[in-house]
Amino acid sequence: MTTDSSPLVSAEVFKRWALECGFDRAGVGELAPSAHGDSLREWLSAGRHAGMRYMERKMEERLDGSRIFPGARSVLCVALQYAPMEDAEGSGDLWPGVARYARGDDYHETMIGRLALLEERIQEALPDAITRRYVDTGPVLERELAARAGLGAVGKNTNLLHPEGGSYFLLGEIFTSLELAPDVPLADMCGSCTACLEACPTDAFVAPYQLDSRRCISYWNIEHRGPFPLPARKWVEEWVFGCDVCQEVCPWNAEPTPAREASFAIPERRRHLGLVDILRLSRDDYVEIFRRSPIKRAKLAGLKRNATVVMGNRRRREYVPALSDLLFLEEEPVLRGHAAWALGRIGGEEARTALSKALTEEADGGVLEELEGALAGLSGGRAEPTVG
Repeated sequence: MTTDSSPLVSAEVFKRWALECGFDRAGVGELAPSAHGDSLREWLSAGRHAGMRYMERKMEERLDGSRIFPGARSVLCVALQYAPMEDAEGSGDLWPGVARYARGDDYHETMIGRLALLEERIQEALPDAITRRYVDTGPVLERELAARAGLGAVGKNTNLLHPEGGSYFLLGEIFTSLELAPDVPLADMCGSCTACLEACPTDAFVAPYQLDSRRCISYWNIEHRGPFPLPARKWVEEWVFGCDVCQEVCPWNAEPTPAREASFAIPERRRHLGLVDILRLSRDDYVEIFRRSPIKRAKLAGLKRNATVVMGNRRRREYVPALSDLLFLEEEPVLRGHAAWALGRIGGEEARTALSKALTEEADGGVLEELEGALAGLSGGRAEPTVG
């Protein structure tokens, strides 16, 4: 098959090959300029991408998939379910605060491996075909492409919805020089439902289909580096990594197709982890325990920061010893400061004693402010009732 103009190749064969490579669904999307280019530019101009500056780069390719490489004509889109899974919850108090997609091993490796097999099959059959694969990387508007390919309809929470898969599925793409017949997009699936918009604890949806990342929990506990502003500490509530609230309330996720991929379940070496364990992780233990985990995107310091904030929001006195240790043993000022904030939220005499002692020994100005604020906020020395 040459890369110049040619009759349509049967897309059904490629979709069948995708299913044989282990994907749950596959479809072909047309490569044409984005229908939402103006909206994306307005979203970026308004700063709703928060600190994710990479989204501003390579806009020509991002807004027109045919620019991914010269001669690109079609995109084969695939979907793979990651939830729900049997026995996927874990027993430690870390896991209720981890988004479902991140509980197992890194989906990038699984998706890329299967896409590579699919590419090999295409190139064996059609040696002249040019292909390029993507999984959540590169200047690709994957949800719009997947919607064009009939793999779902964009919901009011900006996730892709499918009648059988709900929204608990991952996307991948193979761009190709082959001209494949596109699939028919699905119709809107939300109707008058606004459950996701109403459930968002931070009001991150400024309107249906419009997300402001600056108020999104997943932005703060995954993408953001450094200290949390005070409002963000309360926004993340009990989410250590990611957030599933807008998916949990979606009616299409009531009984979605279950995942079949075993690597998406929590591996044994992480199954029993709790928040206290996270605070006490050495770097070597972190590297080993979170090997192949999506959670590594937050880095060790970010994960510990998130854990301290969740502890402060849960206000459980059992967390006080580990947070107190962090005040005196942690080298990173951001973590000492967040531990101080969490202790101030929990309260009690043990927390007050640790904060007072740290105040006399701390040299970092930012941490001193956190300590003073935590002590000033203590009232009555009593921890608030346990949350959760």
